[in-house]
Amino acid sequence: MQTLVIPLVPALPRLLDASPADASWVVTITLLVAAVMMPVTGRLGDLYGKRLVMLGCFATLVVGSVVVAAGSALVPAIIGRGLQGAAMGIIPLGITMMRDVLPPERVGSAMALMSATLGVGGAIGLPVSAIVAENASWQVLFWLSAVLGALCGLLVALVVPESDVRAQGRFDVLGALGLAVGLVGLLLGVVQGGTWGWGSPLTIGAFTTSVVVLVLWGVLQLRVRDPLVDLRVSARRPVLFTNLASVVAGFAMFGTSLVFPQLLQAPPETGYGLGLSMLQAGLVMAPGGLMMMVMSPLSARLTAARGPRTTLMAGLAVIAAGYLATTFLTGSVPAVLLATVIISSGVGISYAAMPALIMGAVPRELSAAGNGLNSLMRSVGTSVSAAVTGVVLAGFTISVGGSVFPSAAGIQVALLISAGASLAGLAVTFLIPARVVEREPVTVG
Repeated sequence: MQTLVIPLVPALPRLLDASPADASWVVTITLLVAAVMMPVTGRLGDLYGKRLVMLGCFATLVVGSVVVAAGSALVPAIIGRGLQGAAMGIIPLGITMMRDVLPPERVGSAMALMSATLGVGGAIGLPVSAIVAENASWQVLFWLSAVLGALCGLLVALVVPESDVRAQGRFDVLGALGLAVGLVGLLLGVVQGGTWGWGSPLTIGAFTTSVVVLVLWGVLQLRVRDPLVDLRVSARRPVLFTNLASVVAGFAMFGTSLVFPQLLQAPPETGYGLGLSMLQAGLVMAPGGLMMMVMSPLSARLTAARGPRTTLMAGLAVIAAGYLATTFLTGSVPAVLLATVIISSGVGISYAAMPALIMGAVPRELSAAGNGLNSLMRSVGTSVSAAVTGVVLAGFTISVGGSVFPSAAGIQVALLISAGASLAGLAVTFLIPARVVEREPVTVG
């Protein structure tokens, strides 16, 4: 779902008859809703069954795809992409299901395999999306998404067993609403701040609302018997610092998906653009997804030998090196391809390390919620990345042939911000304990 619209990013304002800032919501809304829904679906999976909730996620994916495919305007596209984002809760549910149904010695390699399939999905999705968009209506992409979602849901119903691990308690509806309002306020301020003005009442109001609501949400989570997110468990040092690292890691991971398509498809008259077609740009970025697949087994072996903390450090270091290399690896197609491969290799190494750290530090019956919160943190990072990158690229523009493109300075600033995020994530990993031992459940009074 994240790569589905990437080849379309430069053309979204024209396709939807919208401004670049408004069109960026087609990407941002998916990440925002995913951020909210991951802990929600994780908690629902712990309470009512992970397989059941996964089926609900696939149903939401199909509905969202149909909404986008049946429309041709900005509002239906945003609504449908939001519904698609709700389906992203499948990821923490799938990872946690492995812990429930597999023997411990196979969990690490299974997570690496799942990471590999995510890389393959991105590698295949980019060129396929580009081929379809260039040779048919862009709505066909979403009809295909609906069909694939239905087929995957059918396979889950027929093949995946239900986990018998259950948490006790009820679902915290008020907590879910509070989290949603807080995150929407945060992202609204980030995305629209450049348009409204960073000192405008609307921007300040959005950020203030976010802070107030999230603080009240945290107090509520500490007081209720059955919280959406167990903050006492989340305050444990390995969980806390893994989640903090996940925010900045998520930011860094998503930068290439937004910047490189612009760089590859912009006309040479911009001073940096390589003038590729949508399909050619997708093919250049596809090897990055394949490198995630190649690096995932290495990640599993490194985790088994040195622990997930070391694996996460190594992955973030490679991501940082890749972004720093973009300061001189953006002048040709092979150079951009090399930068993509380096960054994606780092993502492949680090991707399985974060859930491994979380699952080693939370009680088994809270593992889906714990992984959901970690996925939330990663999604907050990717959401802020989409918003900040959109603001940066919209703030540094040039006009070529009557069309507006990001300037070379905007491209460089966006890439350097992602480099800084990966270095910040690397610094945070040093605060994670070298050895994480699973703890007993915490009683909430």
